[in-house]
This record gives sequence, C-alpha cells and structure tokens, in this order.
Amino acid sequence: MDTIFGVPTSALAGQVFLGLINGSFYALMSLGLAIIFGLLHVVNFAHGVQYMLGALVAWVLLDVWGLSYWWALLLAPMVVGLSGLFIERFFLRHLYHLDHVYALLLTVGMGILIEGLVKYKFGIGGQPYPNPLLGGVDLKLTFVPLYRLWVIVVALVACLGTWYFIDRTKLGSYLRAANENPNLVRTFGVNVPRMLMLTYAFAVALAGFSGVMAAPIYQVSPFMGSNLIIVVFAVVVIGGMGSILGSIVTGFGLGIIEGLTKVFYPEGASVVIFVVMILMLAIRPNGLFGRSQ
Repeated sequence: MDTIFGVPTSALAGQVFLGLINGSFYALMSLGLAIIFGLLHVVNFAHGVQYMLGALVAWVLLDVWGLSYWWALLLAPMVVGLSGLFIERFFLRHLYHLDHVYALLLTVGMGILIEGLVKYKFGIGGQPYPNPLLGGVDLKLTFVPLYRLWVIVVALVACLGTWYFIDRTKLGSYLRAANENPNLVRTFGVNVPRMLMLTYAFAVALAGFSGVMAAPIYQVSPFMGSNLIIVVFAVVVIGGMGSILGSIVTGFGLGIIEGLTKVFYPEGASVVIFVVMILMLAIRPNGLFGRSQ
C-alpha cells in the first residue's frame, strides 16, 4: 500500500475529500458574512441561526408538506431571504449611521432569540434528513458518496458565481458603491435603501442554502448554526474581512488543512483553524486578501 509520511494515501485522500466538504460550508457561510460586512459594514452574528433556519425549513417542508429536498433547495433560501428582508428593513436600517457595535449586538440578540424559539417549538434533539442522492463514485484512492460530491460542486459554482456577479458586473459595482457613496449611486437612478435590503437578503439566503445542503449530512439541530459560526468568523478573518474572493479561497483551503490535521495530528484538528487565525492576526492583521484601511 502506498504511503506518504507513513500515512496510507487512501486515508489522506479520504481526509482531503472530507476537508473539501467542510470547506464547502465554510466558504458558502463566510461568503455571506463577507458580503454583509463588505457592503453593509455589519458583523452579522445571526448568520449561524439563518443557516440553521435553512435546514429547519427544509425539514418542515418534507415532514409537513412532503416536499422533497429539491423543492427545499429552492424554497428554503427564499424563506430565509424574506426573513432577512424583514430584519434589514425594520431593524438594521436604523443602525447604519451608528457605531458598528450596535448592529453587532442586534444580530447577536436576534440569533439568541430565534435559536431559543426553535428549541421551544421543536426541542433540542437533532432530526435526520434523508439523503437525496444515494450511491457514490469509486476514485480508486477513496470512495466518494454522490451527495457529498454534489455539495462540493454546487458550493464551488455558487461561490464563484457570486464572486463574478459582485466583482465583475455593473450591478455588482453599484452594490459595492451603495454603502460607500450612496449619493453618487442615486444619480444613476438606483434606490440605495432597497439595494442594501436586497443585498442583506441575498447574503442570508446563501446561509439558508448552505443549511439545506447540510441537513442530509449533519442532521437538523437548533445548535448546528452556533456550532459553526465561530469557525466561519475565523475563516472570514483569515481571508480578510469583507473580501469575497478571500472567503472562498480560505474556506476551501482551511477545510483541507483541517482534514489533513486529522490525519497527522488528530488532537489539533478542532483548533487548527484558530491557530492559523492567531498567526494571521499577528503577521497580517488585514487577512490574506484584505486591504489596509
């Protein structure tokens, strides 16, 4: 059997694949956070709860209405996005002119409130969600379950598509300018408040989309968002706060690093991302793709 540093190549390949799965969720989640911070200057601590809501809506659609995963993949992000419209319109909008800490505290409170309501209504136990794609692909070095391969491909397409839209299109340039120079953007006939509201809704819809894809892998639990959000914030800091491309590259990259750490030093797998974050803050505080202010 082939080995690398004494570790079977099949074990390495398996952990790299698992790292790509985790990295898919890190990238999608940190992408939404980067959009909200970069375009609205809001640190959205409710993002983990919005991820959980996506999974919960998918489970409710299946359990109550009998709608399949594929319907949930379309409808659940829309539901979460609509909740984002409500939060931005009636709460966040009134805090943009204040210090950033007010919006941060609001989203922390929102997250705690929503998680508490979900625990009250559905309990604290995890709910299984059926795998929509059975079978797998034998890649010789490792066996790849088909659904997990689907998650990696879809996450990559969604991330790159979002990056291209925001960074390379005319509408994306309006989005980037809307918070920095709203008066200039208004001269082009753009409704800036509506654009910011839709931006927040789109970013939290990405979190809901991630939650739907996570449901068959991690089960649906009120705690699934709070267990992930701290790691995702570390990913955002390493990539550069507000950097779209940084979130994507760092999300997938740290997922692979975490997976390889499980092979070479399992005890450090749960903290390796935070070690990288500490080193990054010491060496390059603005992150890999961040810009000096």
